[in-house]
Amino acid sequence: MGSRLIRKIISLRLSAAACLNSRVRFSASGLTLVLILLVPNLVAAQAGGHTLFGDVKVDETQTSGLKPLSLEVLLYSESGNLLYRQTISSNGRYRFLDLRDGRYQVVVEVENVEIARVRVTVSAPFKTDFRQDLEFQWSEKSEAGRAEVISAADSYNHSATNAKLLRRAGEASEKKRYDQATSLLRQIVETDPGDFPAWEELGTAYFIQKDFAEAERAYMQAISKHPDYALALISLGRLRISQKNFDGAIEVLTQAVKVEPTSPQANYFLGEAYLQVKKGSVAVNYLNEALKLDPIGMADAHLRLATLYNAVGWKDKAAAEYEQFLKKRPDFADRKKLEQYIAANKKP
Repeated sequence: MGSRLIRKIISLRLSAAACLNSRVRFSASGLTLVLILLVPNLVAAQAGGHTLFGDVKVDETQTSGLKPLSLEVLLYSESGNLLYRQTISSNGRYRFLDLRDGRYQVVVEVENVEIARVRVTVSAPFKTDFRQDLEFQWSEKSEAGRAEVISAADSYNHSATNAKLLRRAGEASEKKRYDQATSLLRQIVETDPGDFPAWEELGTAYFIQKDFAEAERAYMQAISKHPDYALALISLGRLRISQKNFDGAIEVLTQAVKVEPTSPQANYFLGEAYLQVKKGSVAVNYLNEALKLDPIGMADAHLRLATLYNAVGWKDKAAAEYEQFLKKRPDFADRKKLEQYIAANKKP
């Protein structure tokens, strides 16, 4: 289970000429777009039936120029096949239903011009809702006379050849051909050692194949290229927890929480690591923070808290956590067992 909430800010400065060439009507006035992406949690796998949704909020207070009346939100499979397209208002909500476990790409377009693309992993042991909010701010352009990316904290400009290899690696992963995916990703990092997202993908491919030593090396390469890359930090933390290297997990997950304090996954796994080293009082804070940030996606934190409370004899608190968990996961396989515990230990 688990994984990431990544915040990424991309600022594009567009001249009037560049905007007209792109056929973006509202940009003729010269606008700066600031996009904040909140990427939802990733947890362990199941067959499907999930929902991916999110609010699209547009702050128009910084400009008097023309503004987009609607946005297109598109959902692609990892291999690049278009699955869904929705037209929404600038302050509307999109929703994609009945998704299977897997990796997807959420794309935002304005008048057929792509302005944002982010990868999302949808995976959970139960039918689950995943949320990805998108927040835009339109403001008058600066004096910059050309289009440029001012900041893209977790994005990377791949060469055309490597972008093609990355798509092929995604297709191979979708088909569970992990050896092929690994080979393709290795080609990318051999030609461009600075490609930190490809290193992280390579680490995950190795992790899936249980080649933990190579997975750690790949994650460390990603972090060496981009020390604040939250996804790689969280992935490495998960790997170290699976290897019972809890002190090592705490080290990188502490950095992940520092970089992305609003990441429910970083908080959850840091709490788990502290539980494993018998520091329950510290673990409670991080597990509760994970629940605060993502009450549904991080529902398993209730189970971890209940286990802790039961171990120290606070059975009424454990019962309350189990009760909260069942409200969020009513189809839990061992529901009857938890209900029996609740009935025996809940405060009247």
